[in-house]
This record gives sequence, structure tokens and C-alpha cells, in this order.
Amino acid sequence: MAVKRDYYDILGIDKKAEDAAIKKAYRKLAKKYHPDTNAGDAQAEQRFKEITEAYTILSDPEKRNLYDQFGHVAFDGSGPGAGAGGAADTGGAYREYHYENGNMDDIFGDIFGDIFRGGKSGGYAYDGFRENGFGRSEFRAKGADIRAEVSVSFDEAVFGCDKIISFQDMEKGGGAVQSLQVHIPAGIESGKSIRLRGKGMPGVNGGACGDLLLKVQVGGKHGFERKGQDVFTTASVPFTTAVFGGEVRVPTLYGDVICKIREGTQSGTKIRLKGKGIVSMKNNKSHGDQYVTVQIEVPKNLSQEARQKLKEFEQACRSGGHGRKKNSAS
Repeated sequence: MAVKRDYYDILGIDKKAEDAAIKKAYRKLAKKYHPDTNAGDAQAEQRFKEITEAYTILSDPEKRNLYDQFGHVAFDGSGPGAGAGGAADTGGAYREYHYENGNMDDIFGDIFGDIFRGGKSGGYAYDGFRENGFGRSEFRAKGADIRAEVSVSFDEAVFGCDKIISFQDMEKGGGAVQSLQVHIPAGIESGKSIRLRGKGMPGVNGGACGDLLLKVQVGGKHGFERKGQDVFTTASVPFTTAVFGGEVRVPTLYGDVICKIREGTQSGTKIRLKGKGIVSMKNNKSHGDQYVTVQIEVPKNLSQEARQKLKEFEQACRSGGHGRKKNSAS
């Protein structure tokens, strides 16, 4: 049986190294020996497994303490640490480690085409150990999640839709263009993500495939502003309608509706159209509201007769106002 190398030597760090130094050393070495940058290199793959195994132990305070006391025997089922606190039983419980801050972006940056607009992915997430045919344990790695973006129109986000997206699959067919149908749920907002399980990077040694996380970007719609489930619009109301009252046609996401305008309605008044907002992703029976802000149309290009009438109206308002003041003073 081959003698295992010291975990500290594998990562090239001192035995008193702090967590940050361990993490930094692992990232540097993992990127150098990652299988995706050393395709077909069995030696690099073995080094990568050693590096990850060392990091798995040394990044966990409990496991590191056992290793410092008993060495490798603490984890092979024969040493004093076996079965203590679950640290030696690596075949059952395990932790996941992911690359952070885009350290592997250069490797996977070209996986998707323009529709994803810069989708990125990470490395592998090691999820435990398994026994091979020779009775030796080896890492089982879950494939990395891939993060990308998909754009949808305002109406597609409101009502939901099925979209066919295309991308270059570098793992299958030498970069051939693949198509994937994605369901966009009704009511989704910008910044929300859709998880497609098993559509990420393939696993290693029988590990599960990662997921594809599509971050949704919703386009705008002229005349409509969205805030959560509610939408906000404006309605232009003729001056005379605002003065005498009447009706005005208002567009909604579900077609035009007729709104009553009360006599003397002021500019800036808000009209609530209950249930004319956006459906909730959690409850399809729940909708937001639409809020319509009234904007009074100021008459333009008046005829001489109309101008005269407005002058008379202005004078009547002034006279009436002075009269009320005199009466209240008396």
C-alpha cells in the first residue's frame, strides 16, 4: 500500500498556516491541476485529487485537529480517531467545496453562446468518497453549477412562456450547438434564477451533474412600471372631463378598461384597479393591483371663442372666490 504524502506538503503550506493561507494555496493548486485544463493527463488528475483531499481535511477544524494528532490513520478506519465525531467517517457525511469569485471563469467562459451573454461556471464540488474495485477510496465529485443569464420580455415574464435557448456544449459533440427548452414561470422578476437540475457540468467518478442556474433579466414595456406584483401607469384626462367628470379608457396588461373620472379630479390623483397587476409565483390566484396616475391635459391651440370662454371661466372663479371670502369675513 502506497504511503500517503503529508497534507501540508501537498498544499505547500506550514503546519501553523491559517485558514486563509490554506484556502489560497488550494485555489492556486486546484486551478493548475484541474482536469478541465489537463485533459487526458492522469498524473494531473491524481494531483488534483490529492490537493482536494488535503484541503477537505485541513479546512475542517475538527478533522485538522485529528490529523495533527494521529496523521492519516485517523481517517483510514484503524486509528484512534476513527468514528470520533464523524470526522473519520468520510464515506457517510461530507462537505461541499466550490470555487468562488470566478477563479475558473477562463476555463468555462465560452461554454455558452451570445444568448447567455457571458455565462460563467466554477470547478467541481467534491461531495464525498466511494470505494473503487480495488478497495481504495476515491473522491466522488459533483459537477459544478453553471450560471448564465436569459432575457425575456415584459409580457413573457408576466404571463410565463416556454423558450428554446441554444448554447455550445463543450462536453458533448466538440462544442456542437445544443438546444434546451426552458419554462419561464408567470410572475417572475428580474434577478430571480431558474434552476435546471442536472444541466450543469458533469460529475467525476460517478458524481451527480451540476445544475444550470439561469438568472432572468426582464425587459421593459412602454407605459408600464413594475414594482413587485403591482404595476403603475398614467392616464391622460381631458381638462373638461376632469372638471365635469366622465370616463376615460385605460390600458392594462389584460386589455383596456373604462375608468370613471369624478367631477373635479385633480392631476396626480391615483386610481386603483384591483387585481390588474401581476400574478404571484407562489399563488396563481393572487394578483397585484394596477395604479393609474391621472394627468390632466392642458388645452392647446385654442380658438378665439374658446379662449374667450376660458377667460370668462377664470373671471367667474375669481369673483366666486372673492365672494366667499367676503361672506366668511362678515
